[in-house]
Amino acid sequence: MLILLASSNTELLARWEESVFGLSSPCIINNSKNFKDRLPKANPDILLLDYKFLGLNLQKDILDITNLIPKIKIIIFSPAIADNEEWTLFKCGVKGCCHYDMNPEQINYTINAIQKGELWIRRSLTSYMLQELVEVSLEKDRIENAIHDLLTNLTKREYEIATFVGRGESNKKIANRLDITERTVKAHLTEIFRKLQITDRIKLALMMKDTISALKPSQASHTYHDPSYFV
Repeated sequence: MLILLASSNTELLARWEESVFGLSSPCIINNSKNFKDRLPKANPDILLLDYKFLGLNLQKDILDITNLIPKIKIIIFSPAIADNEEWTLFKCGVKGCCHYDMNPEQINYTINAIQKGELWIRRSLTSYMLQELVEVSLEKDRIENAIHDLLTNLTKREYEIATFVGRGESNKKIANRLDITERTVKAHLTEIFRKLQITDRIKLALMMKDTISALKPSQASHTYHDPSYFV
């Protein structure tokens, strides 16, 4: 596990170094000007980042860092900041927010918790988390219902072919399964694309993979309403 310490505050760096003793031989960057150049070369697992280190656009910088190194776990050390700002940092990809005066033992405990996949988050932010979960759930339901409405336009055979595409099967394999020709499969796919208002096989595969498995059994069993089974 490689831990990167990013701050120009010598007192903070000293506390960080004490906290990670035994966990890692830390890498230190104390100049923000070469931070983004050195970061990908270091490729750290955990980044302890001083809130004041990178400048004014911290949220964008966090997004840039997580896009550059998706596996990275970022712990921000800051003065007291507003709840909504702290929550925004978590939404940008931060795994923990700590106050500047946290002692080395607490920092060590925080690093271990985050390394195990936990978040280090204040209890006062749980209301933000719950609200976010509600909004995500509602949006997910809206998307699923919209796609379900589109899927009801498919015949039983079209739905069956769409399901096979969602499982990653080729036209040839689908034709063999259903004992029809590849040309017939292609004809069905053309009609499926038209009904679902999409343009290619990849979009169909994503639609089927990401939504059908999430539908309730009663929805899935009534996805198509046409009793015909034509090829």
